[in-house]
Amino acid sequence: MADPTTVEPTTVEPTNTGPAINITNAGAGASKFSGSDSRDFNYFTPKGRHASVYEDVTVDVQPDPTRYLLQGWLYAFADGVAGFSETWTKLQSSDWHVFRDPNEQWHRTIYIRQANTVRQIQQTLAMAKSQEVFVTWDKSWVKCVETHVSAAMHAEYGLGMLVFVPAQRDAMTNMINNAICVNGMDKLRFSQDLALYNLALSEQIPNFDGTAHKQTWLKDPVWQGVRENVERLTATPDWAEQLFATNVIYEPLVGELFRSQFVMQFAAPHGDFVTPVLFGIAEYDYEHNLAYTTDLLKMLADDAKYGTANKHIMGEWLAYWTPFSVAAARQLQPIWSQPKHKVLRFEEAFDRAKHRFESILLKIGVQLPEEVQL
Repeated sequence: MADPTTVEPTTVEPTNTGPAINITNAGAGASKFSGSDSRDFNYFTPKGRHASVYEDVTVDVQPDPTRYLLQGWLYAFADGVAGFSETWTKLQSSDWHVFRDPNEQWHRTIYIRQANTVRQIQQTLAMAKSQEVFVTWDKSWVKCVETHVSAAMHAEYGLGMLVFVPAQRDAMTNMINNAICVNGMDKLRFSQDLALYNLALSEQIPNFDGTAHKQTWLKDPVWQGVRENVERLTATPDWAEQLFATNVIYEPLVGELFRSQFVMQFAAPHGDFVTPVLFGIAEYDYEHNLAYTTDLLKMLADDAKYGTANKHIMGEWLAYWTPFSVAAARQLQPIWSQPKHKVLRFEEAFDRAKHRFESILLKIGVQLPEEVQL
């Protein structure tokens, strides 16, 4: 006989409180990729035997529908273009994700390098002020610095803010974005360096005209070729064309010509050891920015499927942009005669620039069209 105190269990039918979860295969995580079965969680193929820290924190940070993002882009622009579009440049690639920045720059390394740069400039300026070296500069060189050296800040700012910043947004992968973004940061920092330097000189050198650079940039015929070249670059919608026309053509023929073959050559004989510090850092900036540029463009020039077409497009860019940079460089020629001590003739300086330009083209594997005269 059953115990009367025992309560028999009752069956309660579950209530439907919401739609059942349906696991589908439509998510990004459903994709099979390199290392998906690995305990090391390597979801990409590293450049070397093992992934570097740079690759770990950079590769595929921006998802891509061609790699793992199976549901497509999550956003679109007003014109209907979603995410990133390969139509934003004429160049094509079988796999944009192959590119790796040879400088392997990521957040930590960027901050360290820029902090060291600022520290170096500040220490040099502090020493120069304490020793009162600015008053020993040759007067002809003071004039060059207040007009031409300071005017360079405008070109650097235009390239940083209006060429590299837009280009880094449009480039096809996070790895390319990162490299171009650092390029823009370098340009903007150098422009700021020159602006602050101009202010410091206004305080240290009697009668130094700290505003002369504005009229030089806007009115002086010597700089109008440079100004036109830079403004044309800012108006170019193709991000790869901006990168090519700036780092491959403009920089060796105009930017580096002025920095290395004028400022770096003429400063010391006129008593100035400070200005070369700023410009030497800018030259180092260009050296590592040129390294990622040539690696990227060579990758595209050697592409098994699109390489021939890419080389043809680069040839068209060379034919269009080179004359602007050559004209800009030759308009700068009068500057070489303004300092008291004639260290280097312009033609010698420009020959060095042309050799540098040709060596860059050789690295990429493209040729200057025969109709283009340097």
